[in-house]
This record gives sequence, structure tokens and C-alpha cells, in this order.
Amino acid sequence: MPAERLHLVRHGEVHNPHRVLYGRLPGFSLSDAGRRMAREAAEYVKGLDRPVTALVCSPLERAQESAEPFAEIFGLTPVIDDRVIEPTNVFEGRRMVRALANPWNWRHLRKPALPSWGEAYADVIGRMNHAMTDAWESADSGDVVIVSHQLPIWVTHLAVAGLPSRHDPRERRCALSSVTTFEMRDGTWAERSYAEPASTSGSVDVGAV
Repeated sequence: MPAERLHLVRHGEVHNPHRVLYGRLPGFSLSDAGRRMAREAAEYVKGLDRPVTALVCSPLERAQESAEPFAEIFGLTPVIDDRVIEPTNVFEGRRMVRALANPWNWRHLRKPALPSWGEAYADVIGRMNHAMTDAWESADSGDVVIVSHQLPIWVTHLAVAGLPSRHDPRERRCALSSVTTFEMRDGTWAERSYAEPASTSGSVDVGAV
């Protein structure tokens, strides 16, 4: 049997003292608060009192670390899937306020619907859909947890809801260690719920693509 529910979980807070856009750069691990957030997300899923039979995560450090409490609680070995990774972005390693103050960088903003500064939204949606479907179909019933990143989760939500993928990044509903839950109904994804189980008060969340 395929899975019953699929939870897209965002990673916890990242240690990012210089507040750069970290994207796919190595060396950006969870802060102490981020580890607590990841634990709270895992405890939330545990509290649903549903069997979790599969755990998938992005290859980036912050996602693998956020998957650790799920692995511990549910006794699972995380499967790394490159398809749920953060998108590419030309502004990686920079502080966005400074980068956008430079007119030379405005050329990267010419087509926000794609977007022109990184991986196309359509490509992100496509790879996330394939990863979710494969995880769903290969699960031995129960639920699946996929630990990913803000933009892949958000554009997946938009696609499932039938909304345009172009959006204002400041208006994303995808908090640190949030849980967005889906079901497959007659071959089509349907969003079931969204939850923010982790306390994020005072957190720094400026590094997302």
C-alpha cells in the first residue's frame, strides 16, 4: 500500500551570524534554537499518533540535522534525496540588502515570474512532485516525512492550490520547522493542513532563497 499522509517539514533556524543568503552553500548548520525547533516539529508529528514509515531529507546540513529527531523518535534511517534541495540562487553568500542596492544586480530581477535570479519555479515544483510521489508510492503504508526548505515547500503549496508560482518571498506561509501535510487523492495532491509547532520567537530567518 502507498502512504497515507505526507508531511513536508522545513528545517529549523540556521546559525547565520552574518545574515547572508546561504542557499546551497556548505557549512550552514542549525543553531541551538534550530535544533530545538526541529525537535518540536518531530514531537508534533509524533503527537498526531500516526505511524511514520519513511523519512526523506535534502542533502544540505540543516535539513539532515533537522531530520535527526525524526530518525530518533520513529526509528528510521533518513534517505537523502537531491530533488528536495534548496533551489540555486545567484545571490548566494551575499546580504540581500547590500546586493539589491547595487544597480549591477538589478539585471537578475528582470523576470520575477521565472524567477531570473535562480532555478525556475516550474523546475522546483516538478522535482518536488516527483520526489513526493516516489516517496508516497514506495512507503509501506503509514506516513512519510520529507525535510526540505522554504521555497520548495511553498511553491509546492501554490501548485497544489492551483495558484500562480510567482509570489512575494516576504509573504510565504512556511515558518521554520513548520509542517505542511498532503494526501494523494485519485492521483492528485491535496493539502490537508499546515502547522507551526515550533517556538520561533526571536529567531533569525533571513537566509532562505
